[in-house]
Amino acid sequence: MAFLEIDRLSKTFGNVRILKEINLEIEKGGFLVLVGPSGCGKSTLLNCIAGLEPITSGEIRINGRNVAGLHPSKRDIAMVFQSYALYPNMTVAGNIAFGMEIRGVPKLERDKAIARVAETLQIGHLLDRKPSQLSGGQRQRVAMGRALVRDPQVFLFDEPLSNLDAKLRVDMRTEIKRLHHRVKTTIVYVTHDQIEAMTLATKIAVLRDGVLQQFGTPAEIYNNPANMFVADFMGSPAMNLLAASVEGGSEGDVRVSIDRPNAPPLSLPVNGVGEALRPFAGRNVVFGIRPEALTDPDGADRNAHSVVEGDCLIDVVEPAGSDTFAVTRLGGKEVVARLRADARLQPGQTARLAFNLDKAVFFDPSDQSRIA
Repeated sequence: MAFLEIDRLSKTFGNVRILKEINLEIEKGGFLVLVGPSGCGKSTLLNCIAGLEPITSGEIRINGRNVAGLHPSKRDIAMVFQSYALYPNMTVAGNIAFGMEIRGVPKLERDKAIARVAETLQIGHLLDRKPSQLSGGQRQRVAMGRALVRDPQVFLFDEPLSNLDAKLRVDMRTEIKRLHHRVKTTIVYVTHDQIEAMTLATKIAVLRDGVLQQFGTPAEIYNNPANMFVADFMGSPAMNLLAASVEGGSEGDVRVSIDRPNAPPLSLPVNGVGEALRPFAGRNVVFGIRPEALTDPDGADRNAHSVVEGDCLIDVVEPAGSDTFAVTRLGGKEVVARLRADARLQPGQTARLAFNLDKAVFFDPSDQSRIA
């Protein structure tokens, strides 16, 4: 049963609709990540859940109770902000305990709660320090401790790692995941970083211009994008999206033809999704394939049902330690292939690449919706 439910939620500022009929739900103890580009409405949605912004229409239910219209203090939630929002004149212990002190929690109980969260977050040695004496990662842990000490029904995180450097962001991501496994509290987490979304979430909601584009598990979002926006937004490097024409009529195999520079078009059989593509015979579609599904023949997935090889002219080779990325041109666009680290390629060389068509997806260019 859903623990947090967002039902037909809309939010309007003046004449501008920021959120448009959002429907989401997450189970108790789940980790929901709201992801999308800047200005898509994800922070506004989080603020609506928190009660910091009133909603225009719809419902927000926590454990079956409609909290829309309730004051934030009545919703039993705790929020961790991007800016940490620590009191500079207080120690770490004072920052963690401040909310409890305001609520009149006895000192003995406050001290036990501080000790508990300090152990969970491994900040016991920092309790007597001031925020100015802490690193960015330590400040973020203190902000998380201040939320944890309340033991709320739902935690809300608003881009908590965006102020940290790249390595610390990775470390803190691991800490947040470990924290979720320990406390098992429902979390709603806002980020524009799709890597954070993929690694942390049990469910992801992809937003664009206030409209929910897709809602599902990380695997569903990554492997079965609902439209071209989701396909392009989720993944690093992004999915290759290139123009292709469908060949094959009412009978026989269906194939897609992809232009190559200074070479005949590349023709690929797509029998696994042939029936869905057959109505598009003689028309253009958008062929999507992720870099890891376009690789050197020796590195291709041996369990795949349909792997087809084709010759491609390599423009750029980018060694990346554990992988080698190769850039070629297909369908009038740059296409990235992800090869083994020891792949021997040179720019200007024509190389044989393997297309794992089990992983290929197709979109209608007229409305960017998924065909197959």
